[in-house]
Amino acid sequence: MTRPDGDTDLFEAHRPRLVRLAYRMLGSMLEAEDIVQDAWLRWRRADRGAVATPGAYLTRIVTRLCLDVLKSARVRRETYIGPWLPEPVVEPEDDALRADDLTLTLMLALERLSPLERAAFLLHDVFDVPSGEVAATLEREPAAVRQLAARARKHVRDGRPRYDVSREEGARIAQAFFAASTKGDLAELRGLLAENVVILSDGGGKVVAFRNPIIGLDRALRLFAGLSRKFA
Repeated sequence: MTRPDGDTDLFEAHRPRLVRLAYRMLGSMLEAEDIVQDAWLRWRRADRGAVATPGAYLTRIVTRLCLDVLKSARVRRETYIGPWLPEPVVEPEDDALRADDLTLTLMLALERLSPLERAAFLLHDVFDVPSGEVAATLEREPAAVRQLAARARKHVRDGRPRYDVSREEGARIAQAFFAASTKGDLAELRGLLAENVVILSDGGGKVVAFRNPIIGLDRALRLFAGLSRKFA
């Protein structure tokens, strides 16, 4: 059945928010875009008379699709060689994806949550979805959803950096790190890295990566020294 253009316009108005939600749920922009496309197809087939609030309806669809993906993703990542890291979004054109909460620290913290904890936290704390709607989306009692969100909130809080760093300062430090690591400048790296630095490597299952984290400044410097000699 052909839908009027207004349906397309309405969905497109919600698309940036849906992509934000799906990306934060899954940690993969490619998977997020697939989820939103699936939501679009379901939206095209939906009975408009049964949709009281399009935004809430679409949020519910995307969340549930993400939960389905996470169930299979957990199985895949249990057999994944080495650490799994969320895909970073580099300089997104969409301002909605450049929000302050979009940090690797948050994405790593979300990865440590269960799928339901992640959904409860994102919907309630990040996307301001009312508690009743969160409960309906997750098909859980409101009290259970509050417990999920509280546990998630604690995990996220515990995973935050000790000090806040501005975006500009973070970019400056990152540029200094990349320059020093590329040149093999160990003295500069020693000044940039903490004594308890942890280095994670994720090859996406396609290229060689470290199976285990590299922990500690001395081990990290030996690693960079070796890489510098190898790629000199």
